[in-house]
Amino acid sequence: MGFPMSQQAVVRYRGFLLLPQTNQSWLVRPERSPMRLLPFRTPSCSLADVKALLDWKLSEQTTTIHAA
Repeated sequence: MGFPMSQQAVVRYRGFLLLPQTNQSWLVRPERSPMRLLPFRTPSCSLADVKALLDWKLSEQTTTIHAA
């Protein structure tokens, strides 16, 4: 029994794992702790869109830290 193996590869990007989902969305998780950003899911989009969203979230976090 078990689970069928997926042919989709995990993408590593800037310390995060980008995991493609069956509905064309993505699960974005940090590779290790401490977490700079909490895990999140994206709507259906391309890999380039996921990378752009992650870059934006990381830049927003950096801006917030500098503002504090």
